[in-house]
Amino acid sequence: MERRTFLAATALGGLGSFTASGCSPDGDRGGAGPKATTPRASRPAPTGPADWNALERGLEGRLIRPGDAAYDQAKRLYIPRYDRVRPAGIAYCEIPQDVAECVAFATRRRLPVAVRSGGHNYAGWSTGSGLVVDVSAMDAVEHDGGRATVGAGTRLIDLYDRLSRAGAGVPAGTCPTVGIAGLALGGGLGVLSRAYGLTCDVLESVRVVTADGRVRTCDAAREPELYWACRGGGGGNFGVAVEFTFRTHEAGDLTTFDLRWPWSRAAAVLRGWQRWLPSASDGVWTSVQINTSPGAGAPTIDITGVAAESPERDLDRLTAAVGDEPDGPGLVRRSYLATMQRVGGCAGQSIDACHGQGTLPGRRPGGRFPRTDYAGKSHVVTRPLTDTGIEALLARFARGNEVSGRSVLIDALGGAIGRVKPGDTAFPHRGALFCAQYLADGDDRDWLRATHRAMEPHAGGAAYVNYIDPELAGWARAYYGPNLERLRRAKAAYDPARLFRFPQSVG
Repeated sequence: MERRTFLAATALGGLGSFTASGCSPDGDRGGAGPKATTPRASRPAPTGPADWNALERGLEGRLIRPGDAAYDQAKRLYIPRYDRVRPAGIAYCEIPQDVAECVAFATRRRLPVAVRSGGHNYAGWSTGSGLVVDVSAMDAVEHDGGRATVGAGTRLIDLYDRLSRAGAGVPAGTCPTVGIAGLALGGGLGVLSRAYGLTCDVLESVRVVTADGRVRTCDAAREPELYWACRGGGGGNFGVAVEFTFRTHEAGDLTTFDLRWPWSRAAAVLRGWQRWLPSASDGVWTSVQINTSPGAGAPTIDITGVAAESPERDLDRLTAAVGDEPDGPGLVRRSYLATMQRVGGCAGQSIDACHGQGTLPGRRPGGRFPRTDYAGKSHVVTRPLTDTGIEALLARFARGNEVSGRSVLIDALGGAIGRVKPGDTAFPHRGALFCAQYLADGDDRDWLRATHRAMEPHAGGAAYVNYIDPELAGWARAYYGPNLERLRRAKAAYDPARLFRFPQSVG
């Protein structure tokens, strides 16, 4: 699931004032390509109390159960407060047939199923009391002829690293430990989305194991409704994605910048940025970021950005729209990979260090990327905030609300995102101006609820499914808008018994 790792970046150093957007024993297979999926001998049908043993024997991958030495590591998600959840089993699937085996087992046993890639689900729904189907071991990346074939468990840092070696990239998120599956299935916002589109916009095909155990290849011609639903309909709804094929773009050097104004100019910054944004070049992405941190006194307001082209002319117009010169801009040109490491919060680190620590798939023994305990809510906003709306937002950081660890990240949309029709993919928010995400350390839900409630009259009712909010009223319309009914029909067609379900699943 795509997210932003705020207040964690400084733990790894080298980030400046960016807050990052948006975590094996078989080693790094790099560009070796997907693992073979040739037919194998038939497996024993699980029966009686030996069911779990039979499942374990039937997997190419690894099954971990309570009492196993690796269990405490295996059950962890990115957010530590979900460590209390104790699955009955965690299956690290290495090939699609492993997933099919898990689906058949869960169906026979009537076990709840949770699907996990990077384990970043805000609500903790990539774990549960039943069987966790983890695709982290399916992490091969292969590039050929302007297309990338990517295993569903690939972490974003590995995607960027391996593709950049071929001079290629895919527009994706920023947090390095996010898994590609959750990100792409929910849409996929990132710093290059205005230039190249959402992650789901460059998705040409996806292989999915559906509830009937079939491994389906989905594209515009084969299983077109499932293909459509997988482009923004949310992870874990329609089956288990095991492999993606994306169109790639050239991964040239990128420019980062950081502008800061005094807090007294916060309203002018928001007004000016909103006026400027519709005319900004597609290759220039920006984010207005309000943060509180220990010992900082007043909150800070920054505009951070990444540009695929020279941003000087755009930034001159932005400064003019605000009406004040900022500190900065601190323009720095870096390689594609170095830029992704910077915005992801692991600048200057090795690729291994940009992973979570551990020995299970998706982790590295030398991983240093920290887990973060946080909670979040979001709005996808179509029109500029009025002065009243801006005042309502800034009031959430007035005296008494300046507690450390509260942030608002307002990410620019538009550009290539808006050139796709709302019904062409399941992601509906094509005409939006920006996405606002409200974040708080720990489980600071009172502040989050009050902030979301204060902004609802000004921001509208839409929200981003990859920032899933377990408390959101009217969540189905908020996430999917006019695409909801078509998604429900796809759910009924491909998962009629609702094997894949969680509190906010489609259908």
